Amino acid sequence: MSPPTRRGSVSPFPPIAEYGFLSDCETTCLVAPSGNIEWMCLPRPDDPSVFGSIIDRSAGGFRFGPERTMIPAGRRYLPGTNILETTWQTPNGWLIVTDCLIVGRWHRTQQRSNTHRRTPTDWDAEHVLLRLARCEHGSVDLTLLCEPNFDYGRRPGSWAYEDAGYGSAVTVPGGTGRAGDAVPARGGPDDGRRGPSERPGPRIRSHPDLTLRLRTDLRLGFDGRRAHARTTLAEGGTAFVALTWRASDPFLPTSYAEATAAVTRTTAFWRQWLSRGVFPDHPWRGHLQRSALALKGLTYAPTGALLAASTTSLPETPQGERNWDYRYSWIRDSTFALWGLYTLGLDYEANDFFSFIADVCENGDDLQIMYGVGGESRLDEQVLGHLSGYDGAFPVRVGNAAFSQRQHDLWGAILDSVYLHTRSRDYLSERLWPVLVRLVETAAEHWREPDCGIWEVRGELRHFTSSKVMCWVAADRGRRLAAMRGDAKTAARWAAVADEIHADVCANGLDERGVFTQCYGSKALDASLLLMPLLGFLPPTDPRVRATILAIADELTVDGLVLRYRVEETDDGLTGTEGAFLMCSFWLTSALVEIGEVVRARQHCERLLSFASPLDLYAEELDPSTGRHLGNFPQAFTHLALINAVMHVIRAEDAAGEPGPTPVS
Repeated sequence: MSPPTRRGSVSPFPPIAEYGFLSDCETTCLVAPSGNIEWMCLPRPDDPSVFGSIIDRSAGGFRFGPERTMIPAGRRYLPGTNILETTWQTPNGWLIVTDCLIVGRWHRTQQRSNTHRRTPTDWDAEHVLLRLARCEHGSVDLTLLCEPNFDYGRRPGSWAYEDAGYGSAVTVPGGTGRAGDAVPARGGPDDGRRGPSERPGPRIRSHPDLTLRLRTDLRLGFDGRRAHARTTLAEGGTAFVALTWRASDPFLPTSYAEATAAVTRTTAFWRQWLSRGVFPDHPWRGHLQRSALALKGLTYAPTGALLAASTTSLPETPQGERNWDYRYSWIRDSTFALWGLYTLGLDYEANDFFSFIADVCENGDDLQIMYGVGGESRLDEQVLGHLSGYDGAFPVRVGNAAFSQRQHDLWGAILDSVYLHTRSRDYLSERLWPVLVRLVETAAEHWREPDCGIWEVRGELRHFTSSKVMCWVAADRGRRLAAMRGDAKTAARWAAVADEIHADVCANGLDERGVFTQCYGSKALDASLLLMPLLGFLPPTDPRVRATILAIADELTVDGLVLRYRVEETDDGLTGTEGAFLMCSFWLTSALVEIGEVVRARQHCERLLSFASPLDLYAEELDPSTGRHLGNFPQAFTHLALINAVMHVIRAEDAAGEPGPTPVS
């Protein structure tokens, strides 16, 4: 399924930044420039992969494109959508392939409304990957190769014709089942959308009965686990292929016209959603819209959860061990992501996410830092030793052991986001308020204790300054919310807690230069402290804030790109180095605006935007020496930080150089 290894030492793995990202808000996948689907997990994005060649070239793929693997002439998203269009110039003609995960109109939601934990919308995922080909000039040789390898490449499937035609086929893992069987995925018709109260065990889910169905207007043949077809398209000629994993009542187009209509419906969905936003008339408008679409694409509509990223184990260090599974919902990441959506007027997702928070807390359990997208609390980490890893980066991990860590910034992240939402809507859910009370009281009880910090270090627990700041945020936002509810007594009590934390941080979090440091008693810098003025801990005019931001800008950067921390100064429990964190680099842009360094902030932001992928997407990190994207992709945290940074610069320039308001003003 993968292109042949190139001559010399060039990797057969495409650079991370060259992948396209598709979503229907229930499933995601990544498309390589070759036209190969190299990452897709079914039926949920945190389930085992069906196409996994991004982490091992033998783990399955689905290519639809010119017969010869070649570099495309151009790739783009259809404007205002997450629908990908790739153009190739072949020796004899031009070929355009359009890829999308179909979203359908609401009439299908009526049939399945009981499977959604959230309020149904006018649109619903069809659970269909659709690919259309069109010859624009001359003639082109078109190839279809669909080679699923279930369960992270451990269970090859078996194809058979589903009906008398040659363009419809079915595959099930391991050769079980018969052509035409309608075998539901394990868990029944809800596709595994388990409620958080059920608390299942380890989250390495597998679906031995998962059935794939393939339909195309080409003549399909089979070769082991591979379904294949080839044809020559003359100018104006078309072809399509659709893949579904729906257990019952699957929608599969029967003609190119039907397939085109499905793309048109999906286009309408994305554009209708994006039209709710408010985007400035500015040259950076496209970056804002693409980041908003990426964040929306990383939501899981049935529960309201937000994925940190679409992938697992894309390396933070080339050929290194810093490889993590990010296909879960980090509470911190998700709440911070709402900052970006609020900034653009896209705040409907907040209602769903806060209901997700209430769901996972409804039994009175302590809030974890992350959950499965269905609210699952066990995310036990495993190493998949049979996989080579992306470009040799090993180990490949699924699950994430950090789910059980103590990270005290969590409480403040939630309270800040709820406060922003309540202030904009003038409404606070009665169901959510008891959860918030418990979070503030927990922060008040535990803020003096050490923790693992925002970066989830796997070394010893420490008194991280940013964790203390976020505990202050929890108490400060809690007292504001209590005051809004007319509870003056509770507001006064929490205000006293906030004052105590604030004084402690100012007494113990500074070095002799008046710069806030990573931990109490440490001289190390930490990029998370760029959030201090954004969170309103101290005013931007405070000399300690200015000194901290400039120290990070000058001393915690490589070629202007911000590191989280210097690994030689921080015991994070791992070996090797890591790249510059794009989120932290965008934080620096926002922080520079806050302290009045608007010109420097704009220059910094322009440079960061120049590092965008060809499709304006971002991974987690960047190699400062090469500009190569590193880490899981696309990364929600990076895109939310981009939105905030760009809007900070635009608002500051609109105000004739005066910094824009902080999120809590």
